[in-house]
Amino acid sequence: MANHKSAIKRARQNEIRRLRNKSSLTRTKNANKAVRAAVAQSPEQAVEKLNTAKSVYAKAVKKGVLHKNTAARKISALHKLVNSASQ
Repeated sequence: MANHKSAIKRARQNEIRRLRNKSSLTRTKNANKAVRAAVAQSPEQAVEKLNTAKSVYAKAVKKGVLHKNTAARKISALHKLVNSASQ
């Protein structure tokens, strides 16, 4: 456990940020799952879910939860999946 006043504050801030980041990451994972599930059902629905997922990933990047290249890579993989399913 932290002993200095500044270290105690830093630990408290880190915990708050961890919880905030966790909710954002969970949101991205759920969006990813939704796209993959929609691909199995219908291409139109998959495109709609893909747009939602892109928005969720963009928000995570904006908040600093994900690196922009990580989000781009994951969105690209989802695009490949949706495009291959629609053909």
